[in-house]
Amino acid sequence: MHYVMKKITPENLVPMDIFIEDFPLRIDLAYRKPAPDNIFGVIYRKGARLWLHKHLAKIVLLASAACFKDHRLQFVLYDGLRTTQAQKRMRKSPIVEKNPNWLEEPNRLLSPPGGGGHPRGMAIDLSLETMDGKLVEMGTEFDYLAARPGAEFNAAHRDYADLSDEIKDNRKKLESAMKTSANSLKTPLLPLPQEWWDFRLPQKIYQGYAPLSDEELPVQMRMTDDYMNIAEPEDFPDAHFESLKEKIYDDIDEALAKVLTSA
Repeated sequence: MHYVMKKITPENLVPMDIFIEDFPLRIDLAYRKPAPDNIFGVIYRKGARLWLHKHLAKIVLLASAACFKDHRLQFVLYDGLRTTQAQKRMRKSPIVEKNPNWLEEPNRLLSPPGGGGHPRGMAIDLSLETMDGKLVEMGTEFDYLAARPGAEFNAAHRDYADLSDEIKDNRKKLESAMKTSANSLKTPLLPLPQEWWDFRLPQKIYQGYAPLSDEELPVQMRMTDDYMNIAEPEDFPDAHFESLKEKIYDDIDEALAKVLTSA
């Protein structure tokens, strides 16, 4: 029997920038930058935005509010939807060609095009910073890819032992906020073991959906410039995002109220 994956419609993807005025988060879309700020070089087009599947977007928003209330820290979001075209570009980057072991099983550090949570908008890369924009010490930089991904050798691994108590506590703050918020919204969440910055819907969920390519997305949602000459499907009007924002608020309203009123 041939299993057909479900399709994620663009209506279910959320641009996280529409929330920056109301939640303690900042967007720093990593792969829109050139090297050395981004180890892969420019992957995304200039106008790319950070998109998440609505289920993951709700977790991130609720967690950002919780982390600010408890620790006076805000989220910085590095990456979400990474289309198959973007994944292909990443695999062809000079640094990946120099490190083919990053693509090897088990515990590969980069997924093949169409693999993983990112090409479904079901994975988020993020960290913490103070309200004046100073990054919190997490033991490694975002996108630190170790030569050996196991917990014994990889400083970015969640079970890496040789970290200061401060760094362990900082990682715990981020992970606790995300996991608690996911539980509040009754949505399963997987903190990726080998990368402290990566949180995603579990494989059993995202593998049920087909990965997204730029070609099938509205122009404003495309991550690379590979298909920018194709005008279809049509872009969403501003009213769509206003309605989407209201719907997201309605869905998390009860859980958010509990966060803000908790002792």
